[in-house]
Amino acid sequence: MDAYSLPKNDANFAELTPLTFIHRAALAYGNHTSVVYDNIKFTWKQTYERCLRLAAWLQSFGIRKNDVVSILAPNVPALYESHFGVPMAGAVLNTINTRLDAAAIAGILRHSGAKILFVDHQLVSLATDALSTLTSRPEVVLIDDISSTKRCASVALQYEQVLASANPVAYPPVPVTNEWDAIALNYTSGTTSEPKGVVYSHRGAYLSTMTLLLQWGVGLQPVYLWSLPMFHCNGWTFTWGMAARGGTNVCLRSPSARDMYQAISRHGVTHMCGAPVLFNVLLDPTECRQLTRPVHMLTGGAPPPAALLESIESVGFRITHAYGLTEATGPALVCEWQQDWNRLPAAEKARLKARQGVGALTLADVDVKDKETMISVPRDGVTQGEICLRGSSIMKGYFKNKKETDAAFKNGWFLTGDVGVMHSDGYIEIKDRSKDVIISGGENISSVEVEAALYRHPMVLEAAVVAMPHPHWGETPCAFIALKKEYASNEAGIEEGDIISYCRDKLSHYMVPRKVVFLEELPKTSTGKVQKFILRNVAKGMQKNNSKGEANSSRRVERQVNDINRQPEARVEHVMALSRL
Repeated sequence: MDAYSLPKNDANFAELTPLTFIHRAALAYGNHTSVVYDNIKFTWKQTYERCLRLAAWLQSFGIRKNDVVSILAPNVPALYESHFGVPMAGAVLNTINTRLDAAAIAGILRHSGAKILFVDHQLVSLATDALSTLTSRPEVVLIDDISSTKRCASVALQYEQVLASANPVAYPPVPVTNEWDAIALNYTSGTTSEPKGVVYSHRGAYLSTMTLLLQWGVGLQPVYLWSLPMFHCNGWTFTWGMAARGGTNVCLRSPSARDMYQAISRHGVTHMCGAPVLFNVLLDPTECRQLTRPVHMLTGGAPPPAALLESIESVGFRITHAYGLTEATGPALVCEWQQDWNRLPAAEKARLKARQGVGALTLADVDVKDKETMISVPRDGVTQGEICLRGSSIMKGYFKNKKETDAAFKNGWFLTGDVGVMHSDGYIEIKDRSKDVIISGGENISSVEVEAALYRHPMVLEAAVVAMPHPHWGETPCAFIALKKEYASNEAGIEEGDIISYCRDKLSHYMVPRKVVFLEELPKTSTGKVQKFILRNVAKGMQKNNSKGEANSSRRVERQVNDINRQPEARVEHVMALSRL
């Protein structure tokens, strides 16, 4: 017998799962504050007890292994507790985007086959509309307002009551016997109109959590502000991560600039996450304030322009840039900071920080490859290819969707659909989504590069560039711009021609937008990603109008898109109408 052929046993092997974090937190940090919400505070001992009760009630209700339990709620204690309580019952957690319309929510409930739906008291009407279209409906549990003594008598099952009635002794947590079992089901909100159900394993969630804590340098007992929705990739795994570090979760129902700055001051916030769109919220001139001590912020979801990074860091935020996607359990690349870079000028540091970086420790490998040949591109910072990943934090696959699952994996790699370059130092920089690359006269134009130039304009708050069909060049760039608040009324008189002239001074001629549309706000997902599929349809419709010689199409489109932003629930219906303008 080989001397090294030693068997696993219960003493030297345990399945990896983030559920171990909260048991340890209750022991090591039992009396430390775990959750803060309005006037409510819990300790880790109390949070652990509440999670045990949630798991016990779910089992007593009949929830079994691999059943899906959905929750529709903002960042409130119940949503945090569900990240432990639901998988402790052996079930799979499905957190639903609160900004979806009723039809989209119904689609998720139907596709997931959810057995129970927890609904926040402010979202009952939305949930009712969604449920009314289903023939097979999950049981509904109302999440009452925990900071109020008021209860809703019209709903039979209420969250605080079911916790109080549960018996954790009779229904102890279900042990994780296979780390490859599913822990969460997340539907992509992304920049496309067809969300898919992404399945996470216990192993992937555990390793991704540990990786981000280590690479971001999160120490003991941080104070974490929930500005990022927990429904997005399970809060980039920091729902589980705060238990691992014995941190304090500061929950905000609606993260306005005023509420965030007040929470930072009142609770001594040390860490927070968010998409770059959050920078503009925090930099609002009417609310922005200089921080008395640094707050570390992990950002991702869209490439932040270097100019915007400089602005947010000048206030006192310390930005770490990451890149990821739902299929990679959140952040997959982190722009790890090199000490030598501290000696560089501010603009150069911002340029380096804007890169997406190196692979997370969870990943076995990352690369930029030619999608057809799967050959690595040169490390020259110029040659573009598809960003490819492989490792334990990659999803198990798409729920009930073998075709899309098979298409996502090729030659042992996960294809992200993002176009990037590899620099000589091994750092990756994203250039675009594959579908967002503009091909004009045979030349590839990076929409991200054009957007970066637009963001340097002193009046521009938001910018997005998409392809607009052109009879000669095939495609040309079309820019959609929202001005900063102080210029929103456009009293400065800036016009389309001014932006085009500005871009001619900053970009190669073929990259300059041929069309510029001013909007009140760009259409976005709940996590801050610009919904370019809407803008692409708008640009396509504008080209049709131009070919017909119709006047003022830009103004008509501006009104239409602004209407969509004011009525997000009508977004899907408007997209098709816009394409026919």
